[in-house]
Amino acid sequence: MTNNMILVVATRNKGKTAEIRDLLKDFPIMIKNLDDFGPIPEAPEDGSTFDDNAYQKSSLTARVLGLPALADDSGLCVDALGGAPGIYSARYAGKNATDAENCAKLLDAMKGAQDRDAAFECVLSLAVPTEAALTYEARCEGLILEKPVGENGFGYDPIFYYPPLDKTFAQLTMEEKSRVSHRGKALRQFKAEIENVLVWINQQMPRQEKFKCQE
Repeated sequence: MTNNMILVVATRNKGKTAEIRDLLKDFPIMIKNLDDFGPIPEAPEDGSTFDDNAYQKSSLTARVLGLPALADDSGLCVDALGGAPGIYSARYAGKNATDAENCAKLLDAMKGAQDRDAAFECVLSLAVPTEAALTYEARCEGLILEKPVGENGFGYDPIFYYPPLDKTFAQLTMEEKSRVSHRGKALRQFKAEIENVLVWINQQMPRQEKFKCQE
């Protein structure tokens, strides 16, 4: 394991980057995100599954930057809404919707619903410039509250109640959330295989060929 391995998290979401950086803090890996680079093309995210969208983001980022890239696609799947907002979680209330707007729309859609069961689902995709990729999946089950509670986290955290800890995700510290969240679980799978993952990255990364100058 080298001290200068760069892993690009294919997001501009500061909360998501902070969670991943915290979970991988014990490894000599330099975590960067898209804000550390100039403008790059935006992945379409027009897949029909979390898996499709995660791979679109990781593979595009890896090819453009020439570095291994880690992307996740995750979302909230609510039973009473037929699995919505699902892959549209980040833009449930519109393309540039804020977290508060997304939560408000979801709470409005859930008015009067007796079934409050929901789950956060996450797919992590680690890709290299050759387009090869590794995939990790996880989920976390909970309930949708009738109003937001808590100030931490991001996204739907204030309305997602996690019964085992008797708190919403927005009431948890980052460390507590990382232990139980969908993303935390997927990243722990990634961490558990990190030695093998780094070997795989080194095997898959394109090599620069050396040529002797011909006089």
